[in-house]
Amino acid sequence: MSTSAAILGCAGTTLTADEVAFFRDVKPWGFILFRRNIDTPEQTLALTQALRDTVGRPDAPILIDQEGGRVARLQPPHWKTYPPGRAYGELVANDPLVAREITRLGARLIAHDLRAIGVNVDCVPVLDVPDPKGHEIIGDRAYGDTPEQVASLGRAAAEGLLAGGVLPIIKHIPGHGRAMSDSHLELPVVKAKLAELDARDFAPFRVLSDMPMAMTAHVVYSAIDRKRPATTSKKAIKKIIRESLGFDGLLMSDDLSMKALSGDFRQRAKDSLVAGCDVVLHCNGDMDEMKAVMSGVGGLSKEARRRSQAVMSRIVKVVEPLDAAEARARFDAAFNGRFA
Repeated sequence: MSTSAAILGCAGTTLTADEVAFFRDVKPWGFILFRRNIDTPEQTLALTQALRDTVGRPDAPILIDQEGGRVARLQPPHWKTYPPGRAYGELVANDPLVAREITRLGARLIAHDLRAIGVNVDCVPVLDVPDPKGHEIIGDRAYGDTPEQVASLGRAAAEGLLAGGVLPIIKHIPGHGRAMSDSHLELPVVKAKLAELDARDFAPFRVLSDMPMAMTAHVVYSAIDRKRPATTSKKAIKKIIRESLGFDGLLMSDDLSMKALSGDFRQRAKDSLVAGCDVVLHCNGDMDEMKAVMSGVGGLSKEARRRSQAVMSRIVKVVEPLDAAEARARFDAAFNGRFA
């Protein structure tokens, strides 16, 4: 079987015999790690190697959510802590160049951590522009309150990851900041006019449309599609994400197990791919759910294969030189040791 248009999780810190057999059979494009999969650096590296062995691709994408703040899968004592996006935006507010430099440095250090354990994709940067009335699910994960600040620091973070051999994912395209509810729990509906969305919510994604990968928002934008969230909306993906924002990278769904989506897992997967997602994401490692998802997933489409090849070519062969100890000391000094 050819590579499947899916990214899947696993249940624990090592693969079970059933997982090995399943992954060998369905051959997902990539994998994603969560806290349940991580114990020590040595164990995590062994797991990433085992996952790649199942699909026979030594460079298969392995993703993680390592933003910093409350969204961080790597934790002390084995890994250093990092601040949430908002902390970078608040850093030396009168000197945006310093904020950019430290944002890039933080991402470069995260890439150093990830590369050591075999992870080559980070679900960063968050490009959502928060609305004061919006749900706190974005909150301090955002780099700032304006599209300009979010775009500037988002690019700095993406550049730091790329320099360290890790691919960034811009999320949650075309913008989750106005959502009044958490899409993990229910389907948010945003009723703002298209011109308002375009000027504020969509703007950072347009600025970073050259990035290799993007993750969709499980959000209904009634000005675009009254019935379907962006993840399963042909209108949102074709007219907004592909045409208006100019994003031609690999488009992945957010997690199919989130309650914002309706239908069984087969239908969710099919709807996302038919709408225009290149790959679908299923995170929790539940075998029955994964089997249902894969029943609705085929191989990568011709366009998805093209984009996948372009994505993998963005991983540098030789990373930017880094003295990790010196860089971390400089990083900690910028925050006066608050995240040391």
